[in-house]
Amino acid sequence: MKQFGGKRVVVAGMAKSGFAAVEVLLRHGATVRAVDSKPDDAMRERLLKLGVELREQTPDAFANADLIVLSPGVPVESVPPGSAPVIGELELASYYLQGPTIGITGSNGKTTTTALTGHVLKESGIACQVGGNIGTAPAAMIDASRPDQWNVLELSSFQLETIHEFRADVGAVLNITQNHLDRHVTMDNYINAKARLLETMDASGHAVLNRDNGITRSLAARTKARVTWFSMREHVAPGLYLKGSTIVCEAGELMDIGEIQLRGMHNVENVMAAAAMCHIAGASWGAIRSAVMTFKGVEHRIEFVRKVNGVDYYNDSKATSVDAALKAIEAFTGGLWIILGGKDKGSDYRVMREPLRAKARAALLVGAAASKISEHLDGAVPLIQCGDIQRAVETASERAKPGDTVLLAPACASFDQFRSFEHRGEVFKLIVRGLKE
Repeated sequence: MKQFGGKRVVVAGMAKSGFAAVEVLLRHGATVRAVDSKPDDAMRERLLKLGVELREQTPDAFANADLIVLSPGVPVESVPPGSAPVIGELELASYYLQGPTIGITGSNGKTTTTALTGHVLKESGIACQVGGNIGTAPAAMIDASRPDQWNVLELSSFQLETIHEFRADVGAVLNITQNHLDRHVTMDNYINAKARLLETMDASGHAVLNRDNGITRSLAARTKARVTWFSMREHVAPGLYLKGSTIVCEAGELMDIGEIQLRGMHNVENVMAAAAMCHIAGASWGAIRSAVMTFKGVEHRIEFVRKVNGVDYYNDSKATSVDAALKAIEAFTGGLWIILGGKDKGSDYRVMREPLRAKARAALLVGAAASKISEHLDGAVPLIQCGDIQRAVETASERAKPGDTVLLAPACASFDQFRSFEHRGEVFKLIVRGLKE
């Protein structure tokens, strides 16, 4: 446990992770200064009650500190050279979190797999709490943690790039595909950030890795942990794999994929990863199978909203990358009216050309990335410039025929027009629920 009594600590980024970090540091005797690139009155008022000063994030705001704690949304590069040592909120939380930890990362599937892992553990009678990049910030989980309870954490590359002593007991890397290049710049930087989860593990830990993804397969060489594989393509041991329509585990047949309520073959991978982690954590294969069968998915991830005039509407606002959008497209047979666009993350949308040509009636383009997406998809599928989601839904509802599907799978971040992907998904659902029969 670290000692912060009398230390001067700057916390950067006053979203939920930042506030949780401030509260932990105050409890442990630190003198805290809060900084944010867009400070507002609500932040200032909340911090004032804690006796904490709020400054705008400038180079001077980091001066005279003994330590700097970054929220996930604050790039390490924003800290001036020569400043105090830097850690992230996850690293801070790890000093005080009690109980073993499951860390789950990957370009896609993190949220579903994290929620599913928590669901299976609870249904198996194994105590756990779920948080991280999903829901509760790690630092806000400290008070509820206890030695006999698992901490199940969804972890982003932004959280992992600033860990030093954080060590997961079970760590899963589900897949790695192009994402967040607007922040990490190169794929190598992005891969290295994800790899930190495995590099900090020791020989007593368990790494759960996707055998089918070349990058995740290569990461086995970067960890001391024991590796458990999952695969859709080949027999693996130790681990889980798909044989025909059956998931096979070390004890034999686990379940048929038809018993999974989640849509899309990518969710079979997520189920195998979650099953591996839960078995390592002490759940029986029978309990795992039963719990998976009752899991209905998470909000904003290929979430069925409503059928209107014979047309199905699905919310996959969580598809904030091209690869996530491709997985959503794969989950449907055709007749798609797909809503694409938002804040570009340095993505290449051209890989969507053939899947959309095969399955989409049109792409409805919204947000700041619309012109780039239009350029990349030109000639592959009819493109309709809509500007915003309201107009996109209205356009789709006017043109779609019974049996078609309207799918929000933006392949972009939400921050051009929305506070978060959750906000975007809620707006989409509100608009769809307002459609007239």
